[in-house]
Parts: sequence; structure tokens; C-alpha cells
Amino acid sequence: MRQVVVTGGGTGIGLAIAQAFIANGDRVAITGRRESVLSEAAQRIGAQAVSFDAADPVAVRASLPELPAEVDVLVNNAGGIVAAGEPAPSPDELVALAEGWRHQLAANLLTAVLVTAALQPRLVDHGRVITIGSIAGSRGGGDYGAAKAAVVAWNADLAAKLGPRGITANVVAPGLVLETEFFQGRLSEQRRQRLVAETSVGRPGAPADVAATVEFVASPGARHITGQVIHVNGGAYLGR
Repeated sequence: MRQVVVTGGGTGIGLAIAQAFIANGDRVAITGRRESVLSEAAQRIGAQAVSFDAADPVAVRASLPELPAEVDVLVNNAGGIVAAGEPAPSPDELVALAEGWRHQLAANLLTAVLVTAALQPRLVDHGRVITIGSIAGSRGGGDYGAAKAAVVAWNADLAAKLGPRGITANVVAPGLVLETEFFQGRLSEQRRQRLVAETSVGRPGAPADVAATVEFVASPGARHITGQVIHVNGGAYLGR
């Protein structure tokens, strides 16, 4: 039985990943900032809930006594679009632009960096670190896309650092995935149709599609895959 930690595990993709591991008989701890959402999800699926802000180093350190003493699989899923940075013609707008970029980098890069660093001493030999990226990290997407691209560069260094212990580190990068809170109700039907039309399979992704890929990357069969970006987007972007 493996011990799995999934950040941002209370909803959407993170919840689907947690459910997949639990269905395989693993013990799962899910983390997130919203304690009530997290607790309800954990009770429903049979996981442990550990509530903290993964972008806050003090909060991450304070959570360590509640997290597993040994970790077989760490899934860095926390993130999403938390602020928007727009072109800025005036000094005042530059302040807002900088703040937006800092929020995106904190939510999508720093969360993974901090939690991984905090749990690195607890990772077992031949363990797995899997970070959820995005198609935006390869195709563009403003501050959010830049943060997800930074995740890829960080992961490359992480894979080299952990490799001597047989630990792999990979990025799973979804494209359009519905049934999540990502778009926060702002995805128009016109845009949805356009994004679906970009795929080869003619449908949006589902959280279960990403979870299945994470399951494989965490499996013994993926022991020689590390430092990679595995795209899950129905052909909307072709990784090369």
C-alpha cells in the first residue's frame, strides 16, 4: 500500500486523482486552502484532509506533522488561474500587473516547489513526483502559461536531483478539461466549441483522463520515464 499526497485535492482534477489512487488501495492525503471543501471531499472518498496554503512556506512547514512520515507518490496539483496580468500603459497599472504575475507564479510554481522541498526527505526510494502543468505552458497563456512553463524547467532540475534515488519527476499537462473550477463560470460556449475543435478526438478532456495518466506515471511501468512533459489534450497540441 502506497502513501500518496495530492495538493489541491478537494475538487476537479486533484479530486479525481485522489479517487483513482484510493480505488487502487493506496492511502491518500489531500491538501487545499478551503478547509470545509477539503474536509467534505476527504470524508466522501476516504482520504485524509490536511488544510494549508501551499504557497505559504510557514503554512507548509506547519502542516508537516499532519502529513505522512513517508511519501511514495507526491502529486503537485494545486494551482489555476488566480489573477490576470494585462498590458500596462501607466505606472499604476504596472503595479497591478506585477501583483497579478506574482499571484500566478505563487499559485502554480511556488506551491509545487515548496511542497516538494518540504516532503523531499520523506520521499521513498523509487518514489514519484508528478506535477500538473498545462497546455498553456507550451502554447502561451500570459502569466498563467508562463508559470506553467516555469514548472517544466523546475521539473527538469528536480528529475536530475532525485534520479540517483530512483525517484522520477514528471509533468502531466492537460489541455481543455471540463468538470473543474478552472474557468470559474467564464468559459463561453463559443470558446468551448473552438477549443474542442482544436482536438483530434473531438471532445473536451475530463478529470478522469488526467487521473488515468497520473496513475500510469506513478506505476512501476513508468520507472524509466523522468524529466518529461506528458500531454493530455486530445491532440490539441503535439508535444515533440
